[in-house]
Amino acid sequence: MRTNLTYGPVTDFFKPVLMTIAMMSLTVGALAKTPTIAVFGDSLAHGYNLYEEDGLVAQLEKWLIDHGEHVSLVNAGVSGDTTAGGVARINWTLTPDIDAVIVLFGGNDLLRGIYPEESRRNMDRILDELTSRNLPTLLIGHEAPSNFGPEYKKDFESIFPALAEKYNVLLYPRFFAAIDAMGERDKTRQLYLQEDQLHPNRDGVLLIANDLGEHVRKLLRSTRLPKS
Repeated sequence: MRTNLTYGPVTDFFKPVLMTIAMMSLTVGALAKTPTIAVFGDSLAHGYNLYEEDGLVAQLEKWLIDHGEHVSLVNAGVSGDTTAGGVARINWTLTPDIDAVIVLFGGNDLLRGIYPEESRRNMDRILDELTSRNLPTLLIGHEAPSNFGPEYKKDFESIFPALAEKYNVLLYPRFFAAIDAMGERDKTRQLYLQEDQLHPNRDGVLLIANDLGEHVRKLLRSTRLPKS
């Protein structure tokens, strides 16, 4: 009987305290949420012909964590995807947990000789969707080969800086810049690319991740979540 008499008053007394603790727990949980970045692109994002731990997503995430960032990278790369493929799947790629996006498309457009105007339209649609969702974005560009002629090369390469300026997003101008910076182009690409001479090997990815890391740190600072 005594227990029944005291249960109600004691519970009423502690209700505000329990509610405060619950709210604090929710707040701490929200603050502790790890920012999630989607690496949205083609085989270069996916890590073609590499073990998972050797691909761009894993090596870049490791670099960021080693440099004090609390972050999770999601592999949203599909081998063989063109910019049109990116447009087709962007809506179901951008799940609610995504806080920022790295965009890496264009290589397969180049391989197929797709007109730069079409690639530009597709990239524009991708960036427009990201902007409409208020998602901080890092756009990675490509250097076009010269076999389609100088006008094609110029038009294709201009896509990335032009759209980065239009949408006010971060830009990493050339995906293979870190490899080409190692020395004589043909020799370094033999060392750091796979046999197909299209995709980086594990060591090539490491070079790219090390160079790309600081750009991704800037991207993290643009997210709405607190950082380390």
